[in-house]
Amino acid sequence: MKVQIPRGTQDILPEQAAVWQYIENVARDLCRRYQYNEIRTPIFEHTEVFTRGVGETTDIVQKEMYTFTDRGDRSITLRPEGTAAVVRSFVENKMFGWANQPVKLFYNGPMFRYERPQAGRFRQFVQFGVEALGAADPAIDAEVISLAMNIYKQLGLQKLTLVINSLGDKESRTNHREALILHFQPHIHEFCSDCQNRLEKNPLRILDCKKDRDHELMKTAPSILDYLNEDSKNYFEKVLKHLEDMGIPYTVDATLVRGLDYYNHTAFEIMSSAEGFGAITTLCGGGRYNGLVEDFGGPETPGIGFALSIERLIAALDAEGVTLPIEKQSDLYVVALGEAAKDYSVKLVNEARLHGFSADKDYGNRKIKAQFKAADRVNARFVAVLGDDELSNNKITLKDMATGDQQELDLHSFIEEFKRIQQ
Repeated sequence: MKVQIPRGTQDILPEQAAVWQYIENVARDLCRRYQYNEIRTPIFEHTEVFTRGVGETTDIVQKEMYTFTDRGDRSITLRPEGTAAVVRSFVENKMFGWANQPVKLFYNGPMFRYERPQAGRFRQFVQFGVEALGAADPAIDAEVISLAMNIYKQLGLQKLTLVINSLGDKESRTNHREALILHFQPHIHEFCSDCQNRLEKNPLRILDCKKDRDHELMKTAPSILDYLNEDSKNYFEKVLKHLEDMGIPYTVDATLVRGLDYYNHTAFEIMSSAEGFGAITTLCGGGRYNGLVEDFGGPETPGIGFALSIERLIAALDAEGVTLPIEKQSDLYVVALGEAAKDYSVKLVNEARLHGFSADKDYGNRKIKAQFKAADRVNARFVAVLGDDELSNNKITLKDMATGDQQELDLHSFIEEFKRIQQ
């Protein structure tokens, strides 16, 4: 039987993994500068975490979740996104009582959605995201957007567009909801079954429908911006002003609603305009979700966050032709000739590694020429040559692979001498 990888998944091979590690390290370093700390939640949760946290009317809950019943007859779901699990942990661990508020968190890990695989989209994918819980301040909205934008910019992406909208507070959304129902109801039979089901439950989600996005009623649907009350208008204007002060350009799009039920006030997406990136241009999405903590049994706590796909980020880097400055050089390769020298090289390589150097040796009993070729393939800066004669005289030859210079060193003090040469 030929065993193959499941559809919608991928193997990250060593050379690709180096790219992933570089990206994740850049994102982690930026989170450190912004004072966001890592949180790690389980890969699976009780299904209710997502039906409650993501929303029963979303495509994720209705069509895409990997859900199963465990041996205890409990409904369990592989996490399809990160926010609901983080909020569950926030409430369960009483983070709302921590002295430092808002609580600023980031996560990075695999998510699972059963959807049609396509370029940059997988059934198992890696999501990097942040959540800031405990502040209802337009400045924290701008900070979160700034962090997302700077991750992309730090990695060298330039063809980026920030699209932003306000979904308003509860009063604004209620008024807009009624207007949407009146707008769509007379012709709802012309829409897909999903939109028909959403008309009463959450008509805002109709605007996010991919099947009916070209319907005439979509173009004339009431804009949320026309239904914002004074408080919501002021909040949105302050967010935009902070972005302007930080030099972050944006485009206001009244049709942007995002795909999850818990958003209100600020909603945003970051798009790629790179040629050849594909029909789906969204790189990152996020927004404010006041009310989600209360849904999990916690106190009234405002929150905002974003999530980005590492796979789509890599696709954007490829589309823009960005090459990451990944260090692929090894410090030391030990070439050993003779049985005694080979045995000693095991100890020598281990000592080099314990002193912080990237080091390797031959394990294939190859001749000296083949060993030097192996050193070239790992881009070794130095090669140490040790034969049985050198070993008996406590000597070892060190060659600088860039200059070709060689020097003979005392074997017993080799590591200390190598440290000095490296400086």
